[in-house]
Amino acid sequence: MLAMRKLMLTVQYDGADYAGFQIQPNAKTIQGELQQALAAILGHPVKVHGASRTDAAVHALGQIVTFESSSPIPVSNLARAVDERLPMAVGVVEAREVGLEFDARHDARRKLYCYQIFNRLASSPFIGRYAWHITDPLDVQAMGQAAQALLGRHDFSAFCASGGSATDMVRIIDRLEVCRDGDIVRMYVQGDGFLYKMVRIIVGTLVEVGRGRWEPPAVAEILASQDRGQAGPTAPGCGLWLVRVTYE
Repeated sequence: MLAMRKLMLTVQYDGADYAGFQIQPNAKTIQGELQQALAAILGHPVKVHGASRTDAAVHALGQIVTFESSSPIPVSNLARAVDERLPMAVGVVEAREVGLEFDARHDARRKLYCYQIFNRLASSPFIGRYAWHITDPLDVQAMGQAAQALLGRHDFSAFCASGGSATDMVRIIDRLEVCRDGDIVRMYVQGDGFLYKMVRIIVGTLVEVGRGRWEPPAVAEILASQDRGQAGPTAPGCGLWLVRVTYE
């Protein structure tokens, strides 16, 4: 009998037409696409585990997934074999073998997200699936100033949507940058983990500062309140990208 192996894939996807990463009944998901492709290659059902359960319409440049199999398929052939069976919106960048004890989600030390805003009056057919279109002028300097209050270890209850399963609301953010490149405003958020829709609520809150509706010090007050009702709206999923997951 062949020994069980754990294999890890680095996956990229355009999430615009998907109901998120996690498999759901009667919905198209990234996990479902991967499991279907892997089962066809390996000849047995496969359960895929992801580092991040990205929501509907969210994209990934570096999602990490693992699965177990006793198949002898060489790891050097696996990425290409899976990639050829996936739809164009999902791609496998790399495959490697890891220890059976490795857990893609719980062993992650840092996750880096990028949120993209298309900031001009006219819309664009080329970027609408991948960014939040905001027509109001945004003060990026004020947004960056406000973001500093969120760096470090805090209780992020004010930035957590209802429906999550977390009981410990404390997280560490060690990078939060806001920058502009022409009509594109990007926010990079890196931390040891994130609460349900936390990044999107941070973005929605900073956008309120950028629009001039709140002064930058308001964000520190929102954080201290631990009240979701005090923070800004949840930014739409289309602008969010999982860039990288870091392990030891």
